[in-house]
Amino acid sequence: MAGHDLIITNVRIVRPDTNEVIDGDLAIAGGRIAEIGSSLDGTAAAEVVDGKGRLAFPGAVDAHQHWGIYNPLDVDAGSESRAAAQGGVTTGITYIRTGRYYLNKGGPYAEFFPEVRALTDGKAHVDYAFHVAPMMKQHIDELESLVLDHGVSSFKIFMFYGSHGLHGRSDDQSSFLMTPPDERYDYAHFEFVMRGVQRVREQHPDLADRISLSLHCETAEIMSAYTRIVEEQGTAKGLEAYHLSRPPHSEGLAITIASYLAHETNLANINLLHLTSAKALDAAMRMRDAFPHIDFRREVTLAHLVTDISSGNIGAKVNPPIRPREDVEALWEHVLAGNLDWVVSDHACCRDEIKFGEDRDDVFLAKSGFGGAEYLLPGMVGEGTRRGLSLPDIARLTSWNPAQRYGLGTKGTLAPGYDADVALVDPSRSFVVRAEDSESTQEYSALEGVEIGATVTDVFLRGQRIVEDGNVVGQPHGRFQHRPTTRY
Repeated sequence: MAGHDLIITNVRIVRPDTNEVIDGDLAIAGGRIAEIGSSLDGTAAAEVVDGKGRLAFPGAVDAHQHWGIYNPLDVDAGSESRAAAQGGVTTGITYIRTGRYYLNKGGPYAEFFPEVRALTDGKAHVDYAFHVAPMMKQHIDELESLVLDHGVSSFKIFMFYGSHGLHGRSDDQSSFLMTPPDERYDYAHFEFVMRGVQRVREQHPDLADRISLSLHCETAEIMSAYTRIVEEQGTAKGLEAYHLSRPPHSEGLAITIASYLAHETNLANINLLHLTSAKALDAAMRMRDAFPHIDFRREVTLAHLVTDISSGNIGAKVNPPIRPREDVEALWEHVLAGNLDWVVSDHACCRDEIKFGEDRDDVFLAKSGFGGAEYLLPGMVGEGTRRGLSLPDIARLTSWNPAQRYGLGTKGTLAPGYDADVALVDPSRSFVVRAEDSESTQEYSALEGVEIGATVTDVFLRGQRIVEDGNVVGQPHGRFQHRPTTRY
C-alpha cells in the first residue's frame, strides 16, 4: 500500500468493461488507478475518503461542448468547466472553428490554434481537448499538422452552413464564416474535407482508428424553405415552430448525403452528431446497413432525451431542435437497443442578454444553444436506470465509448493504469433543475424544472478532488489532452 495518494473506500464500482457493479475500494497513485479491491488497507495512504456506498463512475467524457462560442474563450474555460465538473464530467471536448463567434477571426489554424491553447491553458477545472472544423481549403492542407503537432484527432463539418447561419437564413457565407470570397462551404468542400481526413489516416495507419470526422446533419435548403413556410403561416409558436422550421427529414437527408460521401471517399470513421428524431435514427440505421464498411458512431444529447417542445421554454432553442415527445421516446428506444454510442451535453453557454431577442417569446429572434453539462451524468443515471438501462451501459455511453473513439486512451474506465477520474453518484437523491444552482454563467436553464433522478456528490480528476458535497473546490488544474493519448 505504500505510496498510494488516495483510497476511496466503500463504493459500488461501475466499469464499462463488465456488466457487474463491484463493491470495493479504489486506490490511486500518481494520478492513476493503482488497485481495485475489497477492504484495502488505508493506513499507508496519504488520504482516505469514505464513499458511503455511492456509485463510483468513471468521470464522464463530454465529447460535445462549445467553450467560447458566445463568451470569451478564457472566461468559458473557467466557468463552464466548473459547471461540467458539477455534472460528473472530468474531460470535455469542445468544438472550435474560424469565423464569427469563438475568436471572431479567420485565417490558418497554425495561427488560430495556438491562440486557443493560450486562452485556455491553466483555466479549466476539467481535462479538455478540441475538435476542429476545416472551414476552407487551406485548413484541409493543415489536417496532418493539426493531428501531429497540435494533438487534434477529430474534425467537424456543419452541413447546414451552406445557406443557413447559426440562427437562421444567411446567404453571406464569406462574412459569417470569414472564408475567402471565391470559396464555398458546400457539399464539394465537405467531400474534400473527407478526402483530406482519409489521406491523413492512410499516411498514419497507427493513428487511423482514432482519427474521425463528425457531422452536424441538417440540410440547409430544406430548413430555409420550411422556415419561410412556418413564418408565413404564423400559427405555430415557440419550440414547436422551431421544430417545424427545421424538420426531422432535413436530418435524415443530410445523414444520407454524408454517408454516401463517406463511402465515396473511403473515410471509415464517421460520427453523426446530436441526432434528435425518429427520422434521423431511421436514416442513420439505414446507412449503417447500406454501408457496413463505414464505422458510424451515433450521438445524442441529454437535453433531447429529457425534454420536449411541450416545455414551452424558449431557452431550449438549439440546433437541431428539441423535438416532440414521440421523438424523445424513439431516441430512448434506440438507446436501449444499443444503437446510440454516446450521450453528450452540447454545452454552449449563452447568457440571457445574448440568448433572447427584443421579444423574448419569439423563438426566431433567440440565439441557438444552451448549457447543460452540469446535468450529464446524474441525468443519465436517473433517467437511464428508470428506463431499464444498466449502470455499465451508462458508463459506456458517458465515458468509455467517446474516450475510445476520440483517442483518449487514459480515460473512460476505472481500471489500473487509467487516469483516476472518478465521479461519486447518489442514485437515491434527486433534484429539480434550477439555473441559480449551476456554476455556469448562464442565468436560465433549458431544463428548468426538470427532475434529475440522481446527484453527483464528489468528483476526482486524476486523483484530486474537484467537487466535494456537490460544490466545486480547488484551483483549476485541468490539462489539455494532446490526442491520441496512451496509457503507457
